[in-house]
Amino acid sequence: MAKAKAVVTIETYGIHTTWDAESKHLPKIKTFTTDVPAEIDIEFGFTVNIKKARGEKIRYCIYHPNITDDSGDVMDPFDGELHVRTNDWDFYLGDTIWEPITNKIGNWRMTIEIRGKVVAEKTFNVYARDEAEFWKRRGF
Repeated sequence: MAKAKAVVTIETYGIHTTWDAESKHLPKIKTFTTDVPAEIDIEFGFTVNIKKARGEKIRYCIYHPNITDDSGDVMDPFDGELHVRTNDWDFYLGDTIWEPITNKIGNWRMTIEIRGKVVAEKTFNVYARDEAEFWKRRGF
């Protein structure tokens, strides 16, 4: 008998609270958006709920906008695999901005696959703030 098709729902996307890898709790949504200002330590990404997929393997991937390492080489996308732990499982896929900010500007595409098929994806536009916007947000 064929295995039931997984049901994947994007629950949140945008700017989240800081993710703690040691905690069982996922980051909380602060702002629903796909436009993210390039600020040090800003946490962005999305959470999904996956049903009917216990034991399945998911593959996640974060495609960075040609970020270079200390040697000047373009870094590979960040990816990995996990097993779905329960029949009603929540998962967070996200990243943060680190120094230098200048090479983090651009589109960050995040995907989750099950059995080689993309089941959830979001693209975030990380943009540089200009000085006028900085002061405008402070009421000047």
